Amino acid sequence: MPEFLTALLGPEFFQYLLIGLVTGLLYALIALGYTMVYGIIELINFAHGDLFMLGSFLALQVAIGVGAATATGEAISGAGTGAVIGAIVLILVAAPLFCATLNVAVDRVVYKPLRNAPKLAPLVSAIGVSFIFMNVGVFWMGTYDLNFPKLIPQDNLTPGTSVALTYKHVMVLVVTVPVMIALTLFVRFTALGKAMRATAQNPTAAQLMGINVDRVISATFAIGGALAGFAAVVYGLYNNTVGYQMGFQTGLYAFTAAVLGGIGNIPGAVLGGIIIGMVRSLGSAYVGEQWSEALIFGILIVILIFRPNGLLGTRVREKV
Repeated sequence: MPEFLTALLGPEFFQYLLIGLVTGLLYALIALGYTMVYGIIELINFAHGDLFMLGSFLALQVAIGVGAATATGEAISGAGTGAVIGAIVLILVAAPLFCATLNVAVDRVVYKPLRNAPKLAPLVSAIGVSFIFMNVGVFWMGTYDLNFPKLIPQDNLTPGTSVALTYKHVMVLVVTVPVMIALTLFVRFTALGKAMRATAQNPTAAQLMGINVDRVISATFAIGGALAGFAAVVYGLYNNTVGYQMGFQTGLYAFTAAVLGGIGNIPGAVLGGIIIGMVRSLGSAYVGEQWSEALIFGILIVILIFRPNGLLGTRVREKV
């Protein structure tokens, strides 16, 4: 079967699949932030993509500050393995903490006063926060794309084959998959996770049962923000380029993934991210880069026609 596919689609087919899988996992990490917040308070947090962008800027700033990169974002040559690992661990801690704190602060200042307002008010506010974050990014790092330090080797681990598996690919797979599994187990089995599910199902009933709904919502924003910061670091290490517009484009793909899988559904966000990544990679290769976005959203529309709640979403009766 692999030989047949290789002969039919070309020797690069499995390489495109690998790229699509890795890209899809990055989208899924960001999509989880969208889907968790929506699942709890039914808010589409359009600022989430630009929060991801600010997380990448902080990671770059920390890498420069600890001497792992130059002021232009280039990795310091000759740095020892221990120093590189230390820098990666530091930015993997700093960026999620920064994004989680910022996300909770935005919830307290902007979204919490609008809990009982018409749904259009927090939605427009989220768009406003997105533009504020984008302008903060421009003020912070400027309008040009920046180099992210190449701290992960690009050596090919499978020489002599048609698929080039590098340390970067392995890094994304090894780092993101356990995080997604841990998040699923956390929501399913921990006390806070059960409180999140109860709040998502019926906030009023959850409050009557002694659950601090505001605390649960804050925790959800913190986890969603931490995932955005985590994804920002992994994205930077994989692509080695960051810029103030990355939040809009990548965030749009991630939001599309959340909708495709069933927004509010964690496994659905992961499935949607992988599908979007695969479609983008294969579409760019066999249809053309200029048509990839049309292909992605065309497939999304077709799926939503037959599955309006997404692939893994469930139909919920509206409360009247």
